[in-house]
Amino acid sequence: MSILTRREARAGYMFLAPAYLLYALFIALPLVAALMLSVLQVNRLTLDITFVGLENYKWVLGDPRFWTTFKNTFFFISMAVVGNVGGGLILAVLMDRNYPNFILYFLRLAYFLPVLMSLAFVSFIWKFLFATDLGVINYYVQQLGFTKIGWLSNQDVAMYSIILVDVWKNVGFFIIIILAALQGIPRSLLEAAKIDGASESTILWRIKVPFIAPVLLFLVTFATIGGLQVFDSIRIMTNGGPGDATRSVVMYMFEEAFGAGDSGAGAVAALVLLIVISLVVAAQFAIAQTISPRR
Repeated sequence: MSILTRREARAGYMFLAPAYLLYALFIALPLVAALMLSVLQVNRLTLDITFVGLENYKWVLGDPRFWTTFKNTFFFISMAVVGNVGGGLILAVLMDRNYPNFILYFLRLAYFLPVLMSLAFVSFIWKFLFATDLGVINYYVQQLGFTKIGWLSNQDVAMYSIILVDVWKNVGFFIIIILAALQGIPRSLLEAAKIDGASESTILWRIKVPFIAPVLLFLVTFATIGGLQVFDSIRIMTNGGPGDATRSVVMYMFEEAFGAGDSGAGAVAALVLLIVISLVVAAQFAIAQTISPRR
C-alpha cells in the first residue's frame, strides 16, 4: 500500500471517527448496559448486585399492567397515524392548488409552527385548556348546553385528548413532507390525465397516491416509531391516568426503573420496545421493496 493510499485511509477513518464515537456512546453502550441490567437485580440502597437470570423477563412479561400499556400504546399509534398521515394527506392535497404564494406561505407557517414548539410547553397549555372546571373548552361546551366533559379524567375520553394534542402538534410536519412529494409529481402526467377526462378523485387515487406511496410508507413508519416512544405529553397531562387508561410502554419502563427502583424490569421493558421498533423498521423495508418502482 502506497503512502498516499495510507494517508487517504487515515483521513477517511478520522472523518468517520465522530460518527462511530457517537454511536458507541448513545446506542452501543446503552444497549449493552440494558442487556446486563435485564439479568441483574440492583439494590439502590446497598448497591448489591445479584444475578437473577430470566426472572426480570418473567416478571415483566407476566405483568398484566405491561400488556395494558402495550394495548394503550398501539391504540394511540393507530389513531395518531390515521390523524397525522391521513390528515396530513388530506390537507396537503387541498394545499396543492394554484393559490397565491402568500396564501401558501401563510398556510405552511400556520400548520408547521406547532411542530417547532416544545412538546412539554404544548402539553401544559392543552392541560389547562382541557381542565374540567376552569378549562376554556368546557366553558364553551357548557355554553352550548352540554355538561362538562372530563377530557383528562374520564377513562373513555382521556386517550382521545392525548391523541388530539399529538395530531395538532405534529400534523404540520406530515403536511410539509407530503406536499413536497405531491409537488414532485410531473405536471405533464397530471395534465395528460386531465386531457383524457380523469376526475380529481381518479387523479388522486390512481396517480398521486401511488406516486407518493413510498413517502407515505416512510411517514407511517415514522409516526409508528414516534408513537411507540410517546411519553412527554402523557406524563404531563395525565401521568398515565385515570388508572392505567393512558399509560404507555415508555411510562411503564420509566416508572419501573426510576419510580419502583427496579432497573432490571425497566431494562427488560426497554429491550422489548427495541425489538418491536426493529420489527416495524424491518417490515417497512420489506414493504418498501415491494412497492418500489421497477427499473
